[in-house]
Amino acid sequence: MRLTVSLCCQYFKRYVQSEIEKKTGFRTWKPIRGSKVVASKKWYFTEHPPWTTEAQNANGYILKQPKVLVEPVKEWKIFIGDRVQVLVGKDKGKQGIVSYLVKERNWCFVEGLHCRFLNRTKTSTYPGVLLREEKPLLVTTEVALVDPSDGQPTEVEWRHTESGDRVRVSLRTGRIIPLTGPIPTDEDDHFIEAVEKYKDSTKDVPKKELEKVTFEPKLCTFEQDIMEKMEIKEDRKPAPTYWY
Repeated sequence: MRLTVSLCCQYFKRYVQSEIEKKTGFRTWKPIRGSKVVASKKWYFTEHPPWTTEAQNANGYILKQPKVLVEPVKEWKIFIGDRVQVLVGKDKGKQGIVSYLVKERNWCFVEGLHCRFLNRTKTSTYPGVLLREEKPLLVTTEVALVDPSDGQPTEVEWRHTESGDRVRVSLRTGRIIPLTGPIPTDEDDHFIEAVEKYKDSTKDVPKKELEKVTFEPKLCTFEQDIMEKMEIKEDRKPAPTYWY
């Protein structure tokens, strides 16, 4: 019996470890001879979420990448559709429109700027096709918002108008930098747009059924709740129990 249990446990551990490695790309540690440990593989974060195929492909051939420490931004001041100026790289001084944000890494992508060119289809007989890939820029230090009054980069801060609206104000000129859309909140992410575009089908549960309250918590045990619904009277009360 003990041998069967130990063999089942070993098989289950190996199966779980193999499934974790397949789904996430991480390699779980395994002790060797009771002393050595195989180091786990470091995950390389890209602009794609870790569960997508693009992120898993990137971790397939990229083995060594510098470790990047990310400090969360408390108040985001740059959003999709804003005009920014690049402060680093070959495109330093050029201006463009923000097309994509990765808030988990403090990244933004500017249309047509800070790109690298790849030629992976080149062979001995075919010159190949040149592909352009936009690389991310740090929102904190590598881009700056453009003041629409003079077209120059500036630092901004959040302020409130007399009517109570929250706006971005240039610290250099004091002008308001308008947003292309409503002010985003902390709950906004790339899933909200898909949720708003979703349309109910005949297979979906109606909204009224989902909002219907089917359970009301009470200060009674499971048995007391059943007895109350079946109108069974019981004068005895259970002894109090305490969980520590």
